[in-house]
Amino acid sequence: MKKNKWFQKLYVWLIMAFFYLPIVYVVLFSFNESKSLTKFSGFSLRWYEKMFATRAMMESIYYSALIAIIATVVSTIIGTIVAIGLSKSSRLIKQVVTQVNNLPMLNPDIVTAIGLMLLFSTLNVPTGFFTLLLAHITFCIPYVILSIMPKLRQLDENLAEAALDLGCTPFQALYKVIIPQIREGIVSGALVAFTMSFDDFVISYFTTGPGINNISTYVYATTKRINPSVNALSTLIVLAITLILVLSNVLPLIKARRMKNDEKAA
Repeated sequence: MKKNKWFQKLYVWLIMAFFYLPIVYVVLFSFNESKSLTKFSGFSLRWYEKMFATRAMMESIYYSALIAIIATVVSTIIGTIVAIGLSKSSRLIKQVVTQVNNLPMLNPDIVTAIGLMLLFSTLNVPTGFFTLLLAHITFCIPYVILSIMPKLRQLDENLAEAALDLGCTPFQALYKVIIPQIREGIVSGALVAFTMSFDDFVISYFTTGPGINNISTYVYATTKRINPSVNALSTLIVLAITLILVLSNVLPLIKARRMKNDEKAA
Protein backbone atom coordinates (compact mmCIF):
# COMPACT_ATOMS: atom_id res chain seq x y z
CA MET A 1 0.00 0.00 0.00
CA LYS A 2 2.83 2.39 0.88
CA LYS A 3 4.61 1.53 -2.38
CA ASN A 4 1.49 2.44 -4.35
CA LYS A 5 1.22 5.81 -2.60
CA TRP A 6 4.91 6.48 -3.20
CA PHE A 7 4.51 5.60 -6.88
CA GLN A 8 1.46 7.86 -7.18
CA LYS A 9 3.34 10.80 -5.65
CA LEU A 10 6.30 10.19 -7.93
CA TYR A 11 4.02 10.02 -10.95
CA VAL A 12 2.34 13.33 -10.02
CA TRP A 13 5.72 15.05 -9.52
CA LEU A 14 6.97 13.76 -12.87
CA ILE A 15 3.87 15.11 -14.62
CA MET A 16 4.26 18.46 -12.86
CA ALA A 17 7.93 18.60 -13.87
CA PHE A 18 7.06 17.75 -17.47
CA PHE A 19 4.60 20.66 -17.64
CA TYR A 20 6.40 23.32 -15.62
CA LEU A 21 10.14 22.77 -16.08
CA PRO A 22 10.06 24.15 -19.67
CA ILE A 23 8.35 27.30 -18.35
CA VAL A 24 10.96 27.66 -15.59
CA TYR A 25 13.68 27.16 -18.21
CA VAL A 26 12.26 29.92 -20.41
CA VAL A 27 11.93 32.32 -17.46
CA LEU A 28 15.48 31.58 -16.29
CA PHE A 29 17.12 32.14 -19.67
CA SER A 30 15.16 35.33 -20.26
CA PHE A 31 17.58 36.84 -17.71
CA ASN A 32 20.68 35.30 -19.32
CA GLU A 33 23.44 37.78 -20.12
CA SER A 34 24.60 35.94 -23.23
CA LYS A 35 22.67 34.87 -26.31
CA SER A 36 23.11 31.19 -25.47
CA LEU A 37 20.00 29.13 -24.78
CA THR A 38 21.93 26.33 -23.08
CA LYS A 39 24.54 28.04 -20.84
CA PHE A 40 23.61 30.63 -18.22
CA SER A 41 26.47 33.13 -18.09
CA GLY A 42 25.02 35.76 -15.73
CA PHE A 43 21.99 37.83 -14.77
CA SER A 44 20.93 40.61 -17.15
CA LEU A 45 17.86 42.50 -18.33
CA ARG A 46 19.25 43.15 -21.81
CA TRP A 47 16.68 40.94 -23.55
CA TYR A 48 13.80 42.79 -21.89
CA GLU A 49 15.31 46.08 -23.05
CA LYS A 50 15.70 44.68 -26.55
CA MET A 51 12.14 43.40 -26.52
CA PHE A 52 10.71 46.84 -25.70
CA ALA A 53 13.04 48.40 -28.28
CA THR A 54 11.95 46.01 -31.06
CA ARG A 55 9.06 47.64 -32.89
CA ALA A 56 7.90 44.46 -34.63
CA MET A 57 7.62 42.59 -31.33
CA MET A 58 5.71 45.41 -29.63
CA GLU A 59 3.36 45.60 -32.60
CA SER A 60 2.70 41.85 -32.34
CA ILE A 61 1.78 42.30 -28.67
CA TYR A 62 -0.50 45.19 -29.58
CA TYR A 63 -2.27 43.27 -32.34
CA SER A 64 -2.61 40.13 -30.19
CA ALA A 65 -4.18 42.04 -27.31
CA LEU A 66 -6.40 44.20 -29.53
CA ILE A 67 -7.72 41.30 -31.61
CA ALA A 68 -8.21 39.10 -28.54
CA ILE A 69 -10.18 41.81 -26.70
CA ILE A 70 -12.40 42.71 -29.67
CA ALA A 71 -12.96 39.05 -30.60
CA THR A 72 -13.83 38.22 -26.99
CA VAL A 73 -16.36 41.04 -26.65
CA VAL A 74 -18.05 40.38 -30.01
CA SER A 75 -18.07 36.58 -29.71
CA THR A 76 -19.37 36.76 -26.12
CA ILE A 77 -22.27 39.01 -27.13
CA ILE A 78 -23.17 36.92 -30.19
CA GLY A 79 -22.65 33.62 -28.38
CA THR A 80 -24.83 34.70 -25.46
CA ILE A 81 -27.66 35.81 -27.74
CA VAL A 82 -27.46 32.59 -29.78
CA ALA A 83 -27.35 30.40 -26.67
CA ILE A 84 -30.40 32.11 -25.15
CA GLY A 85 -32.23 31.86 -28.47
CA LEU A 86 -31.43 28.15 -28.71
CA SER A 87 -32.77 27.55 -25.20
CA LYS A 88 -36.16 28.88 -26.39
CA SER A 89 -36.11 27.05 -29.76
CA SER A 90 -37.66 23.75 -30.74
CA ARG A 91 -35.77 20.51 -30.14
CA LEU A 92 -35.01 19.98 -33.84
CA ILE A 93 -33.54 23.47 -34.36
CA LYS A 94 -31.55 23.13 -31.14
CA GLN A 95 -30.02 19.82 -32.24
CA VAL A 96 -29.17 21.05 -35.74
CA VAL A 97 -27.56 24.30 -34.53
CA THR A 98 -25.69 22.46 -31.76
CA GLN A 99 -24.19 20.00 -34.24
CA VAL A 100 -23.19 22.84 -36.57
CA ASN A 101 -21.71 24.71 -33.60
CA ASN A 102 -19.58 21.69 -32.70
CA LEU A 103 -18.03 21.43 -36.17
CA PRO A 104 -15.37 24.17 -35.74
CA MET A 105 -14.25 22.59 -32.47
CA LEU A 106 -14.12 19.05 -33.87
CA ASN A 107 -12.39 20.10 -37.10
CA PRO A 108 -8.60 20.41 -37.06
CA ASP A 109 -7.50 24.04 -37.00
CA ILE A 110 -5.82 23.63 -40.38
CA VAL A 111 -9.19 22.77 -41.99
CA THR A 112 -10.87 25.84 -40.50
CA ALA A 113 -7.90 28.01 -41.47
CA ILE A 114 -7.87 26.87 -45.10
CA GLY A 115 -11.66 27.22 -45.32
CA LEU A 116 -11.54 30.81 -44.08
CA MET A 117 -8.62 31.62 -46.36
CA LEU A 118 -10.50 30.28 -49.40
CA LEU A 119 -13.62 32.20 -48.35
CA PHE A 120 -11.74 35.49 -48.15
CA SER A 121 -9.95 34.88 -51.45
CA THR A 122 -13.23 33.93 -53.19
CA LEU A 123 -14.86 37.14 -51.96
CA ASN A 124 -11.75 39.11 -52.97
CA VAL A 125 -11.30 40.39 -49.43
CA PRO A 126 -7.68 41.49 -48.90
CA THR A 127 -6.11 39.71 -45.94
CA GLY A 128 -5.06 41.86 -43.03
CA PHE A 129 -6.35 43.04 -39.67
CA PHE A 130 -10.03 42.79 -40.67
CA THR A 131 -9.82 39.19 -41.95
CA LEU A 132 -7.75 38.15 -38.93
CA LEU A 133 -10.34 39.64 -36.58
CA LEU A 134 -13.25 37.98 -38.41
CA ALA A 135 -11.47 34.64 -38.27
CA HIS A 136 -10.91 34.93 -34.52
CA ILE A 137 -14.52 35.92 -33.89
CA THR A 138 -15.67 32.96 -35.99
CA PHE A 139 -13.80 30.29 -34.07
CA CYS A 140 -14.43 31.89 -30.64
CA ILE A 141 -18.24 31.95 -30.87
CA PRO A 142 -18.71 28.14 -30.58
CA TYR A 143 -16.70 28.05 -27.34
CA VAL A 144 -18.85 30.80 -25.83
CA ILE A 145 -22.07 28.99 -26.78
CA LEU A 146 -20.74 25.71 -25.38
CA SER A 147 -19.86 27.41 -22.07
CA ILE A 148 -23.25 29.08 -21.65
CA MET A 149 -25.58 26.24 -22.67
CA PRO A 150 -25.13 24.18 -19.44
CA LYS A 151 -26.06 27.22 -17.36
CA LEU A 152 -29.17 27.79 -19.46
CA ARG A 153 -30.24 24.17 -18.87
CA GLN A 154 -30.13 24.88 -15.12
CA LEU A 155 -32.12 28.09 -15.52
CA ASP A 156 -35.55 28.33 -13.94
CA GLU A 157 -37.80 29.52 -16.78
CA ASN A 158 -40.51 30.56 -14.33
CA LEU A 159 -38.38 33.48 -13.11
CA ALA A 160 -38.30 35.13 -16.53
CA GLU A 161 -42.04 34.59 -16.96
CA ALA A 162 -42.66 36.04 -13.51
CA ALA A 163 -40.60 39.11 -14.42
CA LEU A 164 -42.73 39.62 -17.55
CA ASP A 165 -45.92 39.24 -15.51
CA LEU A 166 -44.64 41.88 -13.07
CA GLY A 167 -44.21 44.45 -15.83
CA CYS A 168 -40.70 43.91 -17.18
CA THR A 169 -40.15 44.24 -20.89
CA PRO A 170 -38.46 41.25 -22.63
CA PHE A 171 -35.18 43.19 -22.70
CA GLN A 172 -35.42 44.02 -18.98
CA ALA A 173 -36.17 40.37 -18.19
CA LEU A 174 -33.11 39.43 -20.23
CA TYR A 175 -30.52 41.58 -18.46
CA LYS A 176 -32.16 41.66 -15.00
CA VAL A 177 -33.18 38.01 -14.66
CA ILE A 178 -31.63 35.71 -17.25
CA ILE A 179 -28.11 37.17 -17.63
CA PRO A 180 -27.42 37.36 -13.85
CA GLN A 181 -28.24 33.67 -13.55
CA ILE A 182 -25.90 32.63 -16.38
CA ARG A 183 -23.15 35.15 -15.53
CA GLU A 184 -20.66 32.42 -14.61
CA GLY A 185 -21.12 30.72 -17.97
CA ILE A 186 -20.70 34.02 -19.81
CA VAL A 187 -17.48 34.81 -17.92
CA SER A 188 -16.14 31.30 -18.54
CA GLY A 189 -16.94 31.57 -22.24
CA ALA A 190 -15.28 34.99 -22.45
CA LEU A 191 -12.12 33.70 -20.76
CA VAL A 192 -11.96 30.70 -23.09
CA ALA A 193 -12.51 32.96 -26.12
CA PHE A 194 -9.76 35.35 -25.02
CA THR A 195 -7.34 32.48 -24.41
CA MET A 196 -8.10 30.83 -27.74
CA SER A 197 -7.73 34.10 -29.63
CA PHE A 198 -4.54 35.23 -27.89
CA ASP A 199 -2.93 31.81 -28.31
CA ASP A 200 -4.01 30.97 -31.87
CA PHE A 201 -1.41 30.38 -34.55
CA VAL A 202 -2.72 28.15 -37.36
CA ILE A 203 -5.83 30.17 -38.24
CA SER A 204 -3.96 33.45 -37.76
CA TYR A 205 -1.18 32.32 -40.08
CA PHE A 206 -3.62 31.63 -42.96
CA THR A 207 -5.87 34.68 -42.51
CA THR A 208 -3.45 37.50 -41.68
CA GLY A 209 -1.86 39.85 -44.17
CA PRO A 210 1.50 41.53 -44.65
CA GLY A 211 2.54 43.72 -41.73
CA ILE A 212 -0.09 42.26 -39.37
CA ASN A 213 1.36 39.73 -36.94
CA ASN A 214 0.18 38.55 -33.58
CA ILE A 215 2.58 37.03 -31.05
CA SER A 216 2.29 33.46 -32.35
CA THR A 217 3.00 34.33 -35.99
CA TYR A 218 5.83 36.67 -34.98
CA VAL A 219 7.48 33.98 -32.84
CA TYR A 220 7.13 31.48 -35.69
CA ALA A 221 8.85 33.92 -38.05
CA THR A 222 11.81 34.23 -35.65
CA THR A 223 12.31 30.52 -34.90
CA LYS A 224 14.99 30.14 -37.58
CA ARG A 225 17.35 32.39 -35.66
CA ILE A 226 18.22 32.62 -31.98
CA ASN A 227 16.18 35.38 -30.38
CA PRO A 228 16.28 35.40 -26.54
CA SER A 229 13.88 38.35 -26.55
CA VAL A 230 11.16 35.76 -27.18
CA ASN A 231 12.01 34.29 -23.76
CA ALA A 232 11.48 37.72 -22.20
CA LEU A 233 8.14 38.06 -23.99
CA SER A 234 7.07 34.59 -22.84
CA THR A 235 8.07 35.42 -19.26
CA LEU A 236 5.91 38.54 -19.24
CA ILE A 237 2.95 36.57 -20.61
CA VAL A 238 3.40 33.90 -17.91
CA LEU A 239 3.58 36.63 -15.26
CA ALA A 240 0.41 38.30 -16.55
CA ILE A 241 -1.50 35.01 -16.63
CA THR A 242 -0.30 34.13 -13.13
CA LEU A 243 -1.47 37.49 -11.76
CA ILE A 244 -4.87 37.08 -13.44
CA LEU A 245 -5.30 33.59 -11.98
CA VAL A 246 -4.26 34.73 -8.51
CA LEU A 247 -6.61 37.71 -8.58
CA SER A 248 -9.52 35.67 -9.98
CA ASN A 249 -9.14 33.21 -7.09
CA VAL A 250 -8.29 35.64 -4.29
CA LEU A 251 -10.89 38.34 -4.98
CA PRO A 252 -13.92 35.97 -4.62
CA LEU A 253 -12.46 34.71 -1.31
CA ILE A 254 -12.07 38.29 -0.05
CA LYS A 255 -15.62 39.11 -1.15
CA ALA A 256 -17.01 35.99 0.57
CA ARG A 257 -15.11 36.80 3.76
CA ARG A 258 -16.46 40.36 3.79
CA MET A 259 -20.00 39.06 3.34
CA LYS A 260 -19.54 36.70 6.28
CA ASN A 261 -18.19 39.52 8.43
CA ASP A 262 -21.13 41.75 7.45
CA GLU A 263 -23.57 38.97 8.34
CA LYS A 264 -21.92 38.49 11.73
CA ALA A 265 -21.95 42.25 12.35
CA ALA A 266 -25.65 42.40 11.47
